[in-house]
Amino acid sequence: MSSSSKLVLYSYWQSSCAWRVRFALNIKGLAYEYRSVNLRKGEQFSPEFKKLNPLCFVPVLVDGDIVVSDSFAILLYLNEKYPQNALLPSDPQLRALNLQASNIVSSSMQPLIMQSILKYIEEKFGPAERQLWVQHNIEKGFQALEKLLKDYAGTYATGEEVYMADVFLAPQISVAEMRFNIDMSKFPTLKRIYKSCKDLPEFQASVPERQPDAEL
Repeated sequence: MSSSSKLVLYSYWQSSCAWRVRFALNIKGLAYEYRSVNLRKGEQFSPEFKKLNPLCFVPVLVDGDIVVSDSFAILLYLNEKYPQNALLPSDPQLRALNLQASNIVSSSMQPLIMQSILKYIEEKFGPAERQLWVQHNIEKGFQALEKLLKDYAGTYATGEEVYMADVFLAPQISVAEMRFNIDMSKFPTLKRIYKSCKDLPEFQASVPERQPDAEL
């Protein structure tokens, strides 16, 4: 990996948003310092972390004097600052497709199944309603992604190279299967993409259980 002592990632092992960034950093071959922010203990609300991200979310990337929060913004920043192993293709149509797929995960899926949201739903309406909420919102997003990508996917989401769409999709599919028991056989294109990503050493190194703060 390229040595870049100035890159610091504030992460939590179970955060799918931080997982995307870990996967992207590995794809680009960028070394980084991992700093754990324990969300269960509320460390994201500390005064020190609020200076980095007033929204109190991980991930946050620090690159020298530059601080970037939000995984979407971080990946775009990494792609511009460190051009090796590009996260977006040069073809305008495939580039737009990657951005669209990434945005579906980032804006229309993950925010609706955040732990704080699910805790609120369960407290108000019970665990059964919580699971229905999860299933509805995840499957709605996957249905859109399946239709969007089925005519473009190869080994990966938009062909034979790993790009931003894969970086967003793979962690989200893993969470859907492992944490929420979503049946991915309904989405054969996405299932195939995920299998390809799972075989990548860069993905394997990014999985939650291999992080320094993993609680197994």
